[in-house]
This record gives sequence, structure tokens and C-alpha cells, in this order.
Amino acid sequence: MTPATGRPPVVAVVGATAAGKSDLAVELARRLGGEALNADSMQLYRGMDIGTAKLSLAERHGVPHHLLDVWDVTETASVAEYQRMARDVVDGLLSAGTVPVLVGGSGLYVRAVLDDLQFPGTDPAVRERLEAELELLGPAALHQRLKELDPVAAEAVLPGNGRRVVRALEVIELSGRPFSATMPSYDAVYDNVQIGLLVPRPLLDERIELRVHRMWEAGLVEEVRGLAARGLAGGRTAGRALGYAQVMRFLAGEWTEEQAREDTIRATRRFARRQESWFRRDPRVRWLPFDAPDLLERALELVGA
Repeated sequence: MTPATGRPPVVAVVGATAAGKSDLAVELARRLGGEALNADSMQLYRGMDIGTAKLSLAERHGVPHHLLDVWDVTETASVAEYQRMARDVVDGLLSAGTVPVLVGGSGLYVRAVLDDLQFPGTDPAVRERLEAELELLGPAALHQRLKELDPVAAEAVLPGNGRRVVRALEVIELSGRPFSATMPSYDAVYDNVQIGLLVPRPLLDERIELRVHRMWEAGLVEEVRGLAARGLAGGRTAGRALGYAQVMRFLAGEWTEEQAREDTIRATRRFARRQESWFRRDPRVRWLPFDAPDLLERALELVGA
């Protein structure tokens, strides 16, 4: 299990939402004497528990979990800040001979930990101007501008992802370089083993629908109502999270509760497809069937344990 560096590898459990990543990560950490490190961008937010499928304390089975509940819902997510925090955790664990088990479906966050990614700075004035244009013109118009300036980046960024389009245009304006020049490389900074959980698409669609219904039963609407009182609507990242954005439209009277629930299911399915596409592009991910009866043993074998 320990490579030539004398330190254990970083183990990453990746894949689409509702694939069972969190449970496998806990079991791996228990068997390896490791600790879990969150790589789900929305689980970084305090109070966003039900809608992000955050494990309860009981479900963590005593395994320490790092980088859960670190940001207020009004804070804008920063992958650069996450990278700094996560690498501090990883370096500390590795120095102690403890296996870090990275778990989450936010592909860029996983890569920010594992790979040599440099994140360009930001300029509040430029960002504010571009976000005002986004509000006025819509994401499609800005995406067309990105396509003209950096076709490679435009191909990788979804036209409807306004935040990502704005960020790409900001980097181009500030650096004078294509945004695609800053996109993820496969140059790892840690020895790592990446395990992907593979779920057949029809079954994944069913699991997502079931998960959303269970979230509603568990009190997602009440959770969002409480977070709204803490400024969720003003959170540029948290306020757009799957499920939370839809419930806020219901609470605002724009949608019925059924519309909010059904749109959450549809949007989550679309998101899961993007996750699969992202992780499948990485040739280092070793895929295992999520429901294999010997899943843990096969995962441990990949790790070399």
C-alpha cells in the first residue's frame, strides 16, 4: 500500500451523485485506518445537510471527516481556497502515515487536490461587471463571446453554466491568456489511487429519483426555509445548489412543490451525466460496479491493501 515515497497514497472515491461514494469511502477508511476528506463543493456549507446527502455522525462510523461545514451559505465557493485547505489536511495526514480518503463528485475539486493546478487570481470589479452582463444578456450570449475568444474552453464549459462562463472570461481578461491554458492537467502532486463507482444509467436515474423523494421526506423544504433566513438566496454558490434553488422557487410562490421536486430530479440527472463525463475523461480512474458483492475487497485490492 505504501509507494516508494514511503508515504501512503491518497485514495479518491469518485463518480456520479447517488452512486454510493460516501459509504464506500467510510468502509475504505475503516479498513485502511484512514480519514475521509470531503470533495463535494456543496457539503462544504454549514446547514446544507439533507439536500447534499451529507452523512450523519452515526453513518460516519467513527471515521474522522474533514472539510464538512466550513463555509456559511452566503460565502461564494472558491476552488483555490478549497485546494489550500484540502492540501493542508492531506499533508498532515500523510506526514502521520494516515491514508487520506478523498470522496466527492465535484470533479474540479478532486483534481484541485490531486493534480498540479494553478488558479488565476480574481478582480472584484471585473467579476462584478461580467456578472452584471450575465444578468442582463444571459449565459448564452456570454458563452458565445467565450467561444470567440477561447473555443477550447467554450467546448468544455456548458452554455448554461453562467458562473463558469464568467470565470473563464474574467481569467482571459486579467491574464491575457486563454482560459483553457489553466484547465486541469493530469500531473499528480500525490501518489494516488482513484476508484470510480459505475452505475448503469437507468438504475442511476431511479436511484436519483428515490434520493430526491427521500430528501423531501427528511425535511428538505424545512432545511431550505431555515437557510433562507440565514441569507441563502444571496449566496452565489449555495443559493444555486441542486434542490435548494428549486425549493426556494417553491417558497417564493413561483412553483408548486411538485414542480420543485420534479425539476430537482431532472436537474440532478443532468448533473450526474456531466459528472460521469468528467471522470471518464480521466484515464487514471479505475471503475468498479457499485453493487459488486465484493466491492470493498476489490477496492482494497486496487489500493494495494
